[in-house]
Amino acid sequence: MAVKIKLKRLGMIRNPQYRIVIADSRTKRDGRAIEEIGLYHPKENPSRIEVDSDRAAYWLGVGAQPTEPVLKLLKLTGDWQKFKGEPAPAPLLVAEPKADRHAVYEAAAKEALSLEAATTPKKSTRKAAPKAEEAPKAAEAPKAEEAAAETPAEPTAAAEEKPEGEA
Repeated sequence: MAVKIKLKRLGMIRNPQYRIVIADSRTKRDGRAIEEIGLYHPKENPSRIEVDSDRAAYWLGVGAQPTEPVLKLLKLTGDWQKFKGEPAPAPLLVAEPKADRHAVYEAAAKEALSLEAATTPKKSTRKAAPKAEEAPKAAEAPKAEEAAAETPAEPTAAAEEKPEGEA
């Protein structure tokens, strides 16, 4: 039986995701596979390539022939060079690990709590503040009445002068 190492396509339209599989050369592209030895996600940045090197070396040693796309992937991972006895290529680019969602949430919650405590007063303080403000307003009211009694005389005099000056 002629065995090939080829790509089995998964995923949705315009979002291909492949499995690197060992299959009989006569099977369909997405048909039954003997074994899955890796995966390839070309849309991720950088592309995600994972290959089980031990199984790839075994199948290459037994005589499995890689297809052209798989051969390129094996060269990128260094498995082909290891099989042929050539020097290894530069290491693959690896995406930065994403921060743990729970840790990010906890940090944001702590930050929000510290900002609230620093800027917003408690409800009991808000209720006590208007009562404290009413007392000074009550004391200001008699002073305002006295000032109002003295000031209206001056504007009326100014109002009387304007009609005379205009007429």
